[in-house]
Amino acid sequence: MDYIIAAKHDQSSSHPKLLQSHIFTSLEVKRVLSRVVSSRSFATEAPEYDPSIRRRPTTFHDRLNAGPSFSDFVSSPPSAEFSTPISANISPLNDPPTSEEPLRTAIVGPANRKRQITRLPTWLQTPIPTSPNYKRIKSDLRGLNLHTVCEEARCPNINDCWGGSDKSAATATIMLMGDTCTRGCRFCSVKTSKAPPPLDPHEPEHTAEALKRWGLGYVVLTSVDRDDLADGGAHHFAETIRKIKDKAPGMLVEALTGDYAGDVEMVDLVAGSGLDVYAHNVETVEALTPMVRDRRATFRQSLRVLERAKGAKDGMITKTSVMLGLGETEEQIWEMLRELRKINTDIVTFGQYMQPTKRHMPVHTYVTPSVFETWRQRALDMDFLYCASGPLVRSSYKAGEAFIENVIKKRKAGRDVSMMQEVGGVEGGRIVQNV
Repeated sequence: MDYIIAAKHDQSSSHPKLLQSHIFTSLEVKRVLSRVVSSRSFATEAPEYDPSIRRRPTTFHDRLNAGPSFSDFVSSPPSAEFSTPISANISPLNDPPTSEEPLRTAIVGPANRKRQITRLPTWLQTPIPTSPNYKRIKSDLRGLNLHTVCEEARCPNINDCWGGSDKSAATATIMLMGDTCTRGCRFCSVKTSKAPPPLDPHEPEHTAEALKRWGLGYVVLTSVDRDDLADGGAHHFAETIRKIKDKAPGMLVEALTGDYAGDVEMVDLVAGSGLDVYAHNVETVEALTPMVRDRRATFRQSLRVLERAKGAKDGMITKTSVMLGLGETEEQIWEMLRELRKINTDIVTFGQYMQPTKRHMPVHTYVTPSVFETWRQRALDMDFLYCASGPLVRSSYKAGEAFIENVIKKRKAGRDVSMMQEVGGVEGGRIVQNV
């Protein structure tokens, strides 16, 4: 028989701290434990299953059923199961042609809470990025502790822009001053905080080095809003542009900036740092601005930024971008375009608003490709230098950048020719001056 030696206080002893050994058999120990267990229940003990009691589905389960499926985000042939057209979600700006595929709907949710949702249109579905070049660019960015708006804003074109055959064919929009913004716009998925981390003093050098390594001909820089800084980060932005121009003088730089809380002197600082295109987004029509953007950003303030940037440097190209599908009307878009032309904005782009997460502003309408084409033609008829318009067009749009690059090079070549004509031309590689 097994024996266990246990120790307990000897109550009869004059020294209570002294221990007295007692011997228990294993059978006695089991009896004691069985009495203890029978009188106590475990915290994790589950009640007996009763099939007659119906448990209510969890909130998470409901949201999961109501959300988009994985297949909605991957290009695939349309399914006959979801072929019900719903005219309510087609943009009222123009009637779509009969050749376009109707929007698809689906019934989702638990039995007692069924509801109809609109599936993501096929023209907005993009492939998952898997190319080797995408992975190489991502590795370079992480190695230098750099951020891109492509990732932070969950851009659907990331596979297109990063997936070129080589790095020189790729486009990446570098996001300066960290990945945390001080503003909270209802359409944007970038992280927000009242007190973001301090600026990285090495970021301008690292950014210039990365871009020089890639050998790009055209680069887009943007940044989060930093209202916690006295200058809004304008000096940091300008220093980055100067570093890029020092390391790669032939590289064309587009800066997509914030409004610097209306401080136009900061706009002058960035515009005079050597950039070629100054971009600032109005995002939406004036009537919807208070509901879509942070309350510190206004439509009129954005117009003042674009107007000041236009006059800060001779030949400066100014650019802005607009999201459609937020509930805007045709007349509101017309009025916005007229205001942009009054201040001689050169380039405007239109793209479909896509809800980043369930916490953000919902999509009001899915605008069809034909409507985007209509607004492209209207913008060009109003003498905008260029207009990129399409469901997947974003502020930094690859085709638009190629066009702008060509325009800038032609303008520079035109100035060189004018200078040559003024001085008399070139003979044998030297300038001949008119007498």
